[in-house]
Amino acid sequence: MRAGPLLLIRVAQSRKRVHQLSLSLLLLSEIFMLASSQSCPDKCVCFTSTVKCVNQNLTAIPGSLPSNVKNLFLSGNKISRLTADSFPVGLDQLTDLYLTGNKMEQVDSDAFANLPKLRLLDLSNNRLHKFSPEAFPANNNIQDLSLSNSLYNHSYIGEISSLLQTRTPQLTTLNLSNNDLFYLPENMFSSLQHLVTLDLRNNSIMSLSNLTPRSLHARRLDLRDNSLTRLANGTLAELGQWPGLQLLLAGNPWTCDCELEDMVLWLRRGAEQVVDRQNLTCADPARLRSANLLQVNVSELQCTGSQDMKSVLETSYVFLGMVLALIGVIFLLVLYLNRRGIKRWLYNIRDACRDHMEGYHYRYEVNSDPRLANLSLNSDV
Repeated sequence: MRAGPLLLIRVAQSRKRVHQLSLSLLLLSEIFMLASSQSCPDKCVCFTSTVKCVNQNLTAIPGSLPSNVKNLFLSGNKISRLTADSFPVGLDQLTDLYLTGNKMEQVDSDAFANLPKLRLLDLSNNRLHKFSPEAFPANNNIQDLSLSNSLYNHSYIGEISSLLQTRTPQLTTLNLSNNDLFYLPENMFSSLQHLVTLDLRNNSIMSLSNLTPRSLHARRLDLRDNSLTRLANGTLAELGQWPGLQLLLAGNPWTCDCELEDMVLWLRRGAEQVVDRQNLTCADPARLRSANLLQVNVSELQCTGSQDMKSVLETSYVFLGMVLALIGVIFLLVLYLNRRGIKRWLYNIRDACRDHMEGYHYRYEVNSDPRLANLSLNSDV
């Protein structure tokens, strides 16, 4: 009676052990297959779906990347160019690619053709002077593009503009900071219907003419540390019609004169779009330097044009007086150096005048005395 249940228990335990053993063998086989199919490239570190080949002086993309890689870090190398052969094998799971600090100069067409799921591309701190608009496939999924401090100089912004207008329709985050940009091509961002964040920090932008709701759909616009001196009334009106905008403007050299009065009043009325309005300060004139725009008195925002003209006129008058004084000194010096000749000339004039006056006086006496007149006639006869 007791042997039956005990036998059943032993059978169940043996079946459980066999099941656990089979699961362990299956797991080991899967791990072995996974490890054999995903060898890690030389000079790289691999774990799960991430591969790091950082600061290894690589001159090209490693050719034996695991097929399941999702995050690829290639920062701090010497990969100066990306071509269609840089990723010869399709990496269907790669989403994040970091190529910062490679002194990269050129990105050719179809460079990312075998990366269909690429979502984030970091090309910051490079020296790009060519970026083909066909570098991404037509149906790409790129959403986050960082080109901070990546242009060789500001004149190559046209290359990026062509790229943005044709091949990045899904872009949500764009970083163009630290590129010394002072202008942005017209309609550069008009095709980015899903753009949320545009970072333009630390450039030399002087106007928002191409950053309006008509040409830009971003919700966060970072313009800190540029060269903005004032915002025109038309720009203020357009910003007021930009729902949900978060605008950062600190670090710009605001000129606090009468032309900034409307902007100051606009900021004080709310201007919820400017999230860092508490940090906006004057750069000019000197008497208002570092003054907070929200605290400066409107009466202090004086036009400097008339004052500048007055100072210019005063300077001109001083200069004219100095020139006239110099001419006078030179004239006196000439007189002094020629004093003897001038004295002799004056004496000659005096003698001539004296002779003339004596002749005139003699004729007057002759004409006034009849006897002298007759004597004069007789002597003539």
